[in-house]
Amino acid sequence: MSVNTSVPKLGLTDDTKQKIQSKYDVGQAQEALQWISQTIGEEFDTNGEMDNVYNQLRDGRKLCQLMNKIVPNSIPKVNSGENNFKLMENISRFTQAARSYGLSDSETFQTVDLYEKMNLHQVVLCIFALGRKVQKQGMQGLGPKESEKNQRTFSPETIIQGNTVVSTQYGYNKGATQSGISFGSTRHM
Repeated sequence: MSVNTSVPKLGLTDDTKQKIQSKYDVGQAQEALQWISQTIGEEFDTNGEMDNVYNQLRDGRKLCQLMNKIVPNSIPKVNSGENNFKLMENISRFTQAARSYGLSDSETFQTVDLYEKMNLHQVVLCIFALGRKVQKQGMQGLGPKESEKNQRTFSPETIIQGNTVVSTQYGYNKGATQSGISFGSTRHM
């Protein structure tokens, strides 16, 4: 018989957790799980409910397989078994590999976000960010395609012509200002 030794969250901590959990989108999570399933070539339950996402990804194995499909041997050792620290190490290796692949810190998640079911919304966002990145390699991605840099170079003559435009030619408001404008009435005490 297992005894729940976790301390209940009180006050602002509980409010914060509820706010984070409210951002979770079941449809988005289902789409992320379906993409993982297709990419790694493994059939599993792709229901987007929180409990299912947690159960499917908690050990980090599917995430490591996903990263190894995107970048072969990016995670050479994937732990198995039920040792909590080994499973958390899988998740940590995935996030490190995702950062190496080009995801920013704000696009990834902390290990506890997944392993302790603290912020599954951020986990799904990380998977979507990874799905956008892989489209640049021509792989089947997830979500909208990431934009590419469109750098423009102008000749010195064009730059000089741009500097000759008088700023009042952009638009003129005939001397109107916002001074003296007030919205609503004053507060009566």
